[in-house]
Amino acid sequence: MIPRQRSGEPPDPDSLTVRAVLLASEEREIPRAAVDLAARIAERSNAPVHVFSIARVWGTSFGFPNPGLLPNKKEWDRQHQVVRKAVARLRRKGIEADARVIGTRAAAKRIVQEAKRRGCDAIVMGADAPRHALARDFSWAHEPYRVRSRAGDLPVYLVVDDGSLESAA
Repeated sequence: MIPRQRSGEPPDPDSLTVRAVLLASEEREIPRAAVDLAARIAERSNAPVHVFSIARVWGTSFGFPNPGLLPNKKEWDRQHQVVRKAVARLRRKGIEADARVIGTRAAAKRIVQEAKRRGCDAIVMGADAPRHALARDFSWAHEPYRVRSRAGDLPVYLVVDDGSLESAA
């Protein structure tokens, strides 16, 4: 288990010892820097990386699921391509990797559940730069920050589009 530091900051990714790492995406391309960070964390512990992506379910119709709101074939194919690319890059680096794609409306909740289900000790995600508090709750692009807030003691490393690392536990 990873000891939580008092400052609320997660451990330095280069000193982290893990059983597994979850590399997650909420419908976006997984940035090369995020794949590289997940590989760096996993390599140190000889741990696998589980690549996990969400195909967005758009909502409900009068409170009932509606097939028209489910991801279409093109959206499923795109997410499968995203995870295939990440797995291929990880395997080229000599890291054991597998992938899973699911459809859901609650991406943050499912990503944290998957990390716990797979026994992952860290989550790595690509993310946009943080947004203003009033705008962020209305944006699907803010989902990585929701993952970070739902994860509790599980360290979440967000790789912002410019390649910088924003992390919090």
